[in-house]
Amino acid sequence: MEIINFIGENIQMVYIIILSIFVGVEVIGKVPAVLHTPLMSGANAIHGVVIVGAIIVMLNSSPDNYLALILGTLAVFLGTLNVVGGFVVTDRMLEMFKKKK
Repeated sequence: MEIINFIGENIQMVYIIILSIFVGVEVIGKVPAVLHTPLMSGANAIHGVVIVGAIIVMLNSSPDNYLALILGTLAVFLGTLNVVGGFVVTDRMLEMFKKKK
């Protein structure tokens, strides 16, 4: 019952999330295959914001709030993996354009 009340009180946020999903699918669906790799590697690098946000949440949570600390640690770990993966993909992509000796 709490979830239904939350949705009822925040129905405008729900509409914005649904609309952003449709817009995101349309925008990504129109990207040519040639641009997919650089677009995704750049999007992965944006996860640095997730890392900073997770660190801020962990700093502001109380030491006995284990759920916030575990989720924050998991977000930092997975965000870091995504950032490193994005840079690795970009590096491999740029290696393809170097002249062979």
